Amino acid sequence: MEQYKLIKCGKLYDGIQDKLQENMEILIHDKTIEAVGQNLPHPEQTETIDLSDCTVTPGMIDAHVHSQFIDWHNRNHDIVYRGPAWKSMCHLYVARECLYRGFTTIRCVGNSTYEARGSLAAREMIDLGIFPGARMVVTPHYMADIGSHGDHSQYLRTNPDLAEAFAAMTPTIGTGVEFFRHAVRNEIKMGSDFIKIMINGGFSTPNDTPDDQQLSDEEIKVIIDTAHELGRTVTAHIYNSEQMKKVALMGIDGMEHGSLITEDTARVMEDLNVYLVPTFCPYDDIINLNEESLKQKIPQFQAKLRQYSKRLKEGRKVIINSRLRLGYGTDFIAVHHPYENGYEFESWMNSGIEPFRILKAATRTNAEILGLSHLIGTIEPGKMADISAWKRDLMTDPKALLDCAFVMKEGKTYETITVE
Repeated sequence: MEQYKLIKCGKLYDGIQDKLQENMEILIHDKTIEAVGQNLPHPEQTETIDLSDCTVTPGMIDAHVHSQFIDWHNRNHDIVYRGPAWKSMCHLYVARECLYRGFTTIRCVGNSTYEARGSLAAREMIDLGIFPGARMVVTPHYMADIGSHGDHSQYLRTNPDLAEAFAAMTPTIGTGVEFFRHAVRNEIKMGSDFIKIMINGGFSTPNDTPDDQQLSDEEIKVIIDTAHELGRTVTAHIYNSEQMKKVALMGIDGMEHGSLITEDTARVMEDLNVYLVPTFCPYDDIINLNEESLKQKIPQFQAKLRQYSKRLKEGRKVIINSRLRLGYGTDFIAVHHPYENGYEFESWMNSGIEPFRILKAATRTNAEILGLSHLIGTIEPGKMADISAWKRDLMTDPKALLDCAFVMKEGKTYETITVE
């Protein structure tokens, strides 16, 4: 039986225009949007949903989620001591919690061990409607070198035999052009939606720095070329500006973090239309010094943030003042849980970014990054009825995306979770 629903909006951000439209209506037919406008004609049995006290937006998209964790306090323990069943259920839990917070799609950015393929099963379960959850775009495993930021066997380094046993369970961590050519092909065979490369070290790991290049140029190039030959996009975990410029020129599609970017690299990325998902929030504790929050991070994370403080602040300014194609992603592995997606909105607003630029990043641009712009990201006829609504003022309230008043995915309404 056909179902029609009519949403009455107080204000509408459609993901297309940088403005809030007053007194608009959205007519939904089953899973898709049929019409958008004022005083829309509709069948007699249409269900009316009154959101006249809300700002209505496309369903939000988080492009950088570590859905294999549910509690950041236990992350390092869970990496090495939790098995496949637990982590598979984590994906389902995080996807559900994101949906209830108004984020109807998430991009899951990878893990290291074999058990990460549970994300593929979770994606399918959600797509089939067996479990409620945000739509998942998934790469089960990232590509990383031995001993790199992505090699989680380092957390067991004080027990070398155990570390080696753990490393044997990491199918995409290795060395050499042929190894990575095979690894990319195998990940795509298993169902990976995109490919992620761990190029630099990181802030949370003990034995590297954000300036380390942890894959050779030849390894990076073969990963990018092989993925493109097989119709997949490639993104990179990366911080160092010179290396960002280099991989942009190699043809990479996008990058994650990029926190140490400089002006010349930003210009190159703009010219090549390479996107950046800057994940601001994890670095806010040092950029806008918050000692209480900073102390919640593990010691090496704190130390590196302090060490790189000046460059992080400079990089933030470059990103804010650039014309880069920015995507919205959270990367919550400390201080916030992976499904508390709205805190990144607060970070962008407190950094002085114009609200419509943030909303565009979390809707239309992210849909493009995920390869789903034909389905989601804007409110217009023919798109999936992925719709969220917010009672707080999206133009002035940094906590607005922490307080979802309504969420619909593919025409079905779900419960919401709001801030106390």
